[in-house]
Amino acid sequence: MPLGSCRECGGQVSLQAVACPHCGAPYPSRPDWRGFGVDWRTKASLGGYPLVHVAFGRDASGRRRVARGVVAVGQWAVGVVTIAQFGIAYVIGVGQFVLGPIVVAQFALALVLGLGQFATGVIAIGQVAAGWYVFALWGAGHHVWTATVQDPQAVAFFRRLGDAVKW
Repeated sequence: MPLGSCRECGGQVSLQAVACPHCGAPYPSRPDWRGFGVDWRTKASLGGYPLVHVAFGRDASGRRRVARGVVAVGQWAVGVVTIAQFGIAYVIGVGQFVLGPIVVAQFALALVLGLGQFATGVIAIGQVAAGWYVFALWGAGHHVWTATVQDPQAVAFFRRLGDAVKW
């Protein structure tokens, strides 16, 4: 196995090393490493945050790139509108694990409306859901409509909701 020097500490490392065993520098045998992935943001901003921030991967120090913007898109993201694998949305979020007022996600931890495989919220719709009004395969809440529980108030609420959105 060919050896080289770590660009940070000068220690001897494999040319194929992912991290220096001495100091932890990422890809230590490379003369320059700026991380990987994407970190793009619009020049226009609102309240100090870019209108759109797209971030994936890791920066030069090996830290996750987190999208932070009015519209935030990334594996990790925080924004008014968030599209992320792991995200926090101030208004609407879409992704895998997302927390926010209105969320569509596999794990939708919503305050108002949650749609997902696992959903919470005042209105929770999912395979497994918990909330005030619940429509699910299995659910827990004040007004629940499942295969085994059909609260008349929940049935009427979700029928009105369905008519309103034309589903």
